Amino acid sequence: MITQIKGLHHITSLASNAQENNDFFTQILGLRRIKKTVNFDRPEVYHLYYGDAVGTPGTVMTYFPFPGLHRGRSGTGAVGTTVFAVPVGALTYWHERLEGMGFEELTQTIRFGETRLGFRGPDGDGFALVEQKDDERSPWTGSDVDGQQAIRGFHSATLRLEDIGPTGALLQFMGFEDQGSENHQKRYRLPGGNGANIIDLQALPDVVPAEEGAGSVHHIAFAVENRHDQQNVRKALVDAGYDVTEVKDRDYFYAVYFQTPGGILFEIATNEPGFDRDETVDHLGKTLMLPRQHTHLRAKLERELPLLRD
Repeated sequence: MITQIKGLHHITSLASNAQENNDFFTQILGLRRIKKTVNFDRPEVYHLYYGDAVGTPGTVMTYFPFPGLHRGRSGTGAVGTTVFAVPVGALTYWHERLEGMGFEELTQTIRFGETRLGFRGPDGDGFALVEQKDDERSPWTGSDVDGQQAIRGFHSATLRLEDIGPTGALLQFMGFEDQGSENHQKRYRLPGGNGANIIDLQALPDVVPAEEGAGSVHHIAFAVENRHDQQNVRKALVDAGYDVTEVKDRDYFYAVYFQTPGGILFEIATNEPGFDRDETVDHLGKTLMLPRQHTHLRAKLERELPLLRD
């Protein structure tokens, strides 16, 4: 069994409009934009990162906003809901805030004994806020959301699958523990993790496969402390029969990727070197930062990328 995983590192999704995406996370959810860079493979497309004050692993939501991208189709083989943690008692504030900002179809439910508020992002993305006890993570307090109500980071992600068995076995191999089932969902929790410790699997045997597009999660990343731990995890996965990529330098972390039995792309990402490797903490997310292989394109990209207001 793998023992080096600490919880979630980041979740990366697709969007259709960079400014709308930026405003949703910074002006509505009150997160900090911690990095403004570009897609490694498609430098004409932004890669935007949001999180707490420093981009602590377990708090980071990232997006590739492809202008005009068609909306994805909900279905199996995909992350259905990205769930953020808020303090106990904060959901009343969030319900009033989102309702006052024009959000419709807000749903409040109790799942695995936790109160959650479900809502949709600009591209139909599935989100929820969950009241999480004893969450000691410090929120970003640079928005108009009071620190007593603010998002602490990820709580969990819900994976929609035709058959949850193989992915459940994978999660247990990755160190997650079976927490039981409720309403066709099975919960796995990583003991002693970074606060973003939960994966829920939803069994949907009669639902069509998802189609990727705006609002879809592209991949979900799990955190390890350093490259040594990453190599150990990679070896364990390869020895177990998974086809894992070689290590890729993503500037702010090192990454390996593999497809899960349910068709969802998993990543193992390092906590090092962090988002302050090329910007000071005070100025995170302010300047367009380019991967080394794209620095020669700066003039062209600054001219052609959509203007992005703070």
